[in-house]
Amino acid sequence: MTRDEKKVIIDGLTEKFRENPFFYITNAAGFSVAEVNAFRRTCFEKGVEYRVYKNTLIKKALENLDGDFSTLSDEALKGFSGIIFSKETSNLPAKVLLDFRKKLGKKETRPGFKGASIEADIFVGEENLEMLSKLKSKPELLGDLIGLLQSPAMNLISALQSGQSNISGVLKALESRDEQ
Repeated sequence: MTRDEKKVIIDGLTEKFRENPFFYITNAAGFSVAEVNAFRRTCFEKGVEYRVYKNTLIKKALENLDGDFSTLSDEALKGFSGIIFSKETSNLPAKVLLDFRKKLGKKETRPGFKGASIEADIFVGEENLEMLSKLKSKPELLGDLIGLLQSPAMNLISALQSGQSNISGVLKALESRDEQ
């Protein structure tokens, strides 16, 4: 591969990192061609993209980004590395990894999880994968927040509406007493 070809790949990868605020670095060592293709197909079906790059190219692309990705570069970029890109959902790549492992069965740990960047926050190590899969996405968090904000108002409205018939009944009863 010539320098110009590497530069084109690094520039393209840098742009991919900028376009996708969520990316996971995986270890696919030991995968057969059929397993890699099956994993790519699963990623495609779930709406994420999986690509394999050389570690040196990934490091150079991360150096072109704003922010400190040195922890990710130093610890996660060893061995055979693939990257899962997600534009909208931070936990989707983690769920895809865990679901694919379940399909393989036998408590499989391939593809391995090396690290992730979620809106420039760095997570390194297999122990973080389960936690990342349970993260709520921004739309889910906004929905929860709106639900919490609406709850007191909805309770007040329903109390006023149910009390409306009670109040009018009490007023009519008091009015009829005054007439007698």
